[in-house]
Amino acid sequence: MVNTLAKSKKQYFKNAIWMAVGAFLAALSIQVFLYPNKLIDGGVIGISLIFAQITNSIYLPFYLIIFNIPFIYLAYRFIRKSFVIQMLFAVILFAIFLALLEKIPSFDADILEVIVFGGAILGVGVGLIIKNGGCTDGTEILAILVNRKKGYTVGQIVLFINFFIFGAYGLIFRNWHIALQSLMTYFVAFKMMDFVISGLDEMKSVMIISNKPDKLRKVIMRELGLGLTIIKSKGGFTGEDRDILLVIVERLDLAELKEIVLCQDPKAFMAIENLHEIAHGQRDKLLLRKKKGSSINKANIC
Repeated sequence: MVNTLAKSKKQYFKNAIWMAVGAFLAALSIQVFLYPNKLIDGGVIGISLIFAQITNSIYLPFYLIIFNIPFIYLAYRFIRKSFVIQMLFAVILFAIFLALLEKIPSFDADILEVIVFGGAILGVGVGLIIKNGGCTDGTEILAILVNRKKGYTVGQIVLFINFFIFGAYGLIFRNWHIALQSLMTYFVAFKMMDFVISGLDEMKSVMIISNKPDKLRKVIMRELGLGLTIIKSKGGFTGEDRDILLVIVERLDLAELKEIVLCQDPKAFMAIENLHEIAHGQRDKLLLRKKKGSSINKANIC
């Protein structure tokens, strides 16, 4: 119990450090790249930047906190209290760094460089915050709640909201070039954020339906060193009992897995999905059985 508590505190501290790094990078991007070039981001950050450009940049941290308050309340009512604490921590950190970096010199360069570097740094910063349990954009809270009620995806709702934010920016300042450049910055930030959250090791979930499940199980475990799960199921048309194999595989091993399956059973069916993240405890040694640099002996497989 004591060890578990110590690990929990250590993990919270580690998350807080990474959220602080993320908040600093996001604030740096806004104060050095976005705000001086009149660019905005989506969501609450975008709304805060619009109001800051109408008034003064010194008010930007206050706008960020004020516009997030209704969404923090929604999170408290309808999501969970622990998330509210993490969101408050991230928003306050972000606001503090925005205030501290308010006088930092801007990046004077071509607008394409501003879009790419500014968007990338912002995406890395926000991605680190989200990956470690925080949130700086309350519109995602609203999107989650609408998703529960109406069934639209969170991504669709956020994109819909941001469409109006960028549209409002173009109407207010009568400059659609800047609005479109801001949209480009948003997409760069979004892709970098997704990259940070997902990481380099993209994993795949593969569901295999075959008439030779036992043979496939042995070959996959022997040749690729992968663990798998057997799911008991029943055929929809035939009504026959059958075993479905569920395998989690790295992207680089996916081609070999498909080749093994189709060699053993050309009529096999595979459903492949992307996994953004997996969490596990201590790894089984079986997962590491495949030797580095080893090649599959295709003659023994097919």
